Amino acid sequence: MAVYSISYDLNRPGQNYEALYEEIKSFGGYWHHLDSTWLVSSQLNANQMSERMLKHTDHNDHFLIIRVVDEYQGWLPKSAWDWLHTHISEKAYA
Repeated sequence: MAVYSISYDLNRPGQNYEALYEEIKSFGGYWHHLDSTWLVSSQLNANQMSERMLKHTDHNDHFLIIRVVDEYQGWLPKSAWDWLHTHISEKAYA
């Protein structure tokens, strides 16, 4: 399984995005420690995830899906780092 980063700007005031969040959760194991970012461990590819997300967004919304490799750094709680170390094993190319 690969891990993908999903980042978004949801720009429709008052819209209920709960269906979108549930769709993202259905992709596989997920990490959601930052407001507008999810990491998903999934057998789906970026195109498949995008097609499913488009059903729950409109033309004012934007999102980006990128495959994650084992080269990352940041300031996060221990539980976030534990998830990253457990799920991300694909090495970055030098």
